[in-house]
Amino acid sequence: MHGRRQTALVAAAAAGGLALASMVPVGAAVAANPNNSKKMTKAITQEALAAHLEAFQGIADANGGNRASGNPGYEASAQYVEQRLQAAGYETERQYFEFTYEETLAETLTAGGQEFDPIVMSYSPNTPEGGVTGTLAAPATATGCTAAEWGGVDATGQIAVVSRGVCPFSDKVLAAADAGAEGVVVYNIEPGPVNGTLGEANPAFVPAAGVSPEEGAALLELVGTGTEATLVLEQISELRETFNVIAETATGRDDNVVMLGAHLDSTPEGAGINDNATGSAALLETAIQLAKVNKLNNTVRFAWWGAEERGLVGAWEYVEGLSQAERDRIATYLNFDMVGSPNYVIGVYDADESTYTAPVDVPEGSIESEAVFTDYFDSIGQPWVDVEFSGRSDYQPFILNGIPASGLFTGGDGVKTEEEAAVFGGTAGITYDPNYHTPADTIDNVDMDAMTIMSKAIAHSAITLAQDTSAINGKRSAGKSGKPHPQEGAHPHEHAEDAA
Repeated sequence: MHGRRQTALVAAAAAGGLALASMVPVGAAVAANPNNSKKMTKAITQEALAAHLEAFQGIADANGGNRASGNPGYEASAQYVEQRLQAAGYETERQYFEFTYEETLAETLTAGGQEFDPIVMSYSPNTPEGGVTGTLAAPATATGCTAAEWGGVDATGQIAVVSRGVCPFSDKVLAAADAGAEGVVVYNIEPGPVNGTLGEANPAFVPAAGVSPEEGAALLELVGTGTEATLVLEQISELRETFNVIAETATGRDDNVVMLGAHLDSTPEGAGINDNATGSAALLETAIQLAKVNKLNNTVRFAWWGAEERGLVGAWEYVEGLSQAERDRIATYLNFDMVGSPNYVIGVYDADESTYTAPVDVPEGSIESEAVFTDYFDSIGQPWVDVEFSGRSDYQPFILNGIPASGLFTGGDGVKTEEEAAVFGGTAGITYDPNYHTPADTIDNVDMDAMTIMSKAIAHSAITLAQDTSAINGKRSAGKSGKPHPQEGAHPHEHAEDAA
């Protein structure tokens, strides 16, 4: 998934800039030097955040309804971010790379007169013209991970119906194909449909899609009845070019970098306003306000990631492009993916594993990074909950390379509990964002109160760690100003040796 790299400064008069100028939000007047948490959080206004979201929604509306990497809506979204950053005094950098672009053109399943709602899996091959038609088969063991779990069932010419769980989707598809199946439908064991990936292309795969538990139960009732089903899956899958947008503060020591990031792309299915214009807008407004601070002790670097929806590709490209010395200079990475969910919780990545055992190694310093958010919420009387430190978003390449991380999340396809509804309001028993990865993820389905709470916390973390990261890595910074832009060195992220 990792293509060539190049970097380029983007001129202030980027193509389309004039068209974007009318979308530049004007926030309320704020302190000229918001150099502490109280001033910085006050500088983050709901008015400015909403204006950014309106801009992203307008971009999607004008570009086929989405802002997906590799599409015109992503380019326009990046130009908007770059224009706002440049107006605030930043130099912006693009880091280009190639990725596998996918877009669904058709996904239908009919059986026994019933119509189902399958979701094609990433890297699934297309069905032939007219689809795959056959009776339904199920393995002896529902999860269907191996030939042994198929138990000698002959699925030749049939469509396999298997349960989620135990093994990767790719294993299920290969096992079903070995049993003779010409298509695979995986049903969920949790509320909602399976929205899965096969990880990478494989000529041995047969077309595969996911459905909800209820639809899985309905399909299983038809197994062995001789009822025919037709599965139609068609998607574009091709290499395209996209990029990350990077900017950093003009002041602060270069050998102790605080990094904040959010993915800028949507899925091709919709505008992606909660996922993830909310995180992108919160990060943008934080950067704009931080640029007004006269002096910072530590460099703060901001990243808007491309192709997150295609497997965290942009963040991986960035981290893999750094030398070990450059990685060591990052004090912590803070990630913001979906911070305005309509059925929200105020969630903080659970680095200290006080609620959830992390399925990944938690780098040293992550617990202290988490505390930056939890201490802030406690100080203002804002309830919060832990969310799993899972590595499911753009912090994955950072933590897998030993860089401390934390982040905020208002919820995606998980289901809200009665206890959470009692604390935060909303509706128990449904997902935090029922519009996740659908055309309904628009500005009309964002909770601006949740987004404002989270955006102020993001701003608090930026100014707090810009002045002092000693709790995370023991470094105390005297600060400096007038440092050269990172592009002036041999590498766009090559900084001075550690002077601590």
